[in-house]
Amino acid sequence: MGAGKPVVMYGIKACDTMKKARAWLDQHGVAYDFHDYKSRGIDAARLAGWAKKVGVERLVNKAGTTFKKLPDADKADLTEAKAIRLMLAQPSMIKRPVLEIGDAVVVGFSPETYAKTFG
Repeated sequence: MGAGKPVVMYGIKACDTMKKARAWLDQHGVAYDFHDYKSRGIDAARLAGWAKKVGVERLVNKAGTTFKKLPDADKADLTEAKAIRLMLAQPSMIKRPVLEIGDAVVVGFSPETYAKTFG
């Protein structure tokens, strides 16, 4: 999937998972552009596009402290539209990293997934 296609990595610079993912890409010679959505922002259309491709459940980082600190009313009945509104307001809620590889989207990091994606 990844061979020869432009790669854009979205995430937050200081995140430990991001550091692991960036190190993996660097060690395997995968060129990518990095977009820090904490400092540069993210738009609703991009989030909606990712949600359509991978599902909003995959995109929201429910294990993170940002999500856990939300009021119960915000966490309940999490529709796609509601999740996108919350992620726009709190970008730390977006699972990291998100890779755009051409038209494909890969969410999260594992060496196995990356090896399969870029193998």
